[in-house]
Amino acid sequence: MNFSKYIAAGLIGGAALTPIGPAHAQDAKPAVVLVHGGFVDGSGWEGVYDILKHDGYDVTIVQNPTTTLADDVAFAKRAIESHNGPVVLVGHSYGGAVITESGNEPNVKALVYITAFALDNGESVDTIIKSAPPGAPQPPILPPKDGFLMLDSAKFAASFAGDLPPQKAQFMANSQVPWGVAALSGTITQAAWKTKPSWYLLVTDDKMIPIGAQRMMAKRANATTKEVPGSHAIYVSNPKAVAALIEQAAKKVQSSSAVASK
Repeated sequence: MNFSKYIAAGLIGGAALTPIGPAHAQDAKPAVVLVHGGFVDGSGWEGVYDILKHDGYDVTIVQNPTTTLADDVAFAKRAIESHNGPVVLVGHSYGGAVITESGNEPNVKALVYITAFALDNGESVDTIIKSAPPGAPQPPILPPKDGFLMLDSAKFAASFAGDLPPQKAQFMANSQVPWGVAALSGTITQAAWKTKPSWYLLVTDDKMIPIGAQRMMAKRANATTKEVPGSHAIYVSNPKAVAALIEQAAKKVQSSSAVASK
């Protein structure tokens, strides 16, 4: 029996039924890459991760070492490059500096700042901290030791995680990751928000980054903003609000990709 004609017919029939190329691209959701800030690691993103995964997103959490800005950008770029398609890049706190630099990768299509440092060219986290207005909350950062910073664990909850249960806040205080002084002073060479659309979650009760500084950075980045009450640890305490803004950005990217593929 000549099986070749049946095989050929099956292949042709299968091809006729299977959409390829742009038809798939316009339906695909962008991947999401999450970048944590100073004093913490990527585990705090778990609640946001769970929501995004449930909603069908491919999610990568970057475990950047928070040693130098250059090192942390390199870690983020490797995560970005692991995805072939569009990426929504998300940063919390110092992670905002990391995504501002690494967001220049070509497949990054949107930036999402979660009460984060959306820095301009030539700026560093240290620049923003030093320009805080009189009366702004002062984070309880201890003097540097061996080139690294820590928060006073006794004051951690009040400054970083005031809306978390005390036991959870104390765990975060006792599991701090030392933050390199060199990371704070690392400057931006090319701010990605100048060429990429951005979103910013303003957190009104943040005691680490004053709301005035958040608004200034969001405005100059021409970011789509959402304002919520909460602490600096909003990504832990209110993952629904954080995930909702990320998905807003992702849907915009998906919509733009569908239009471009037509």
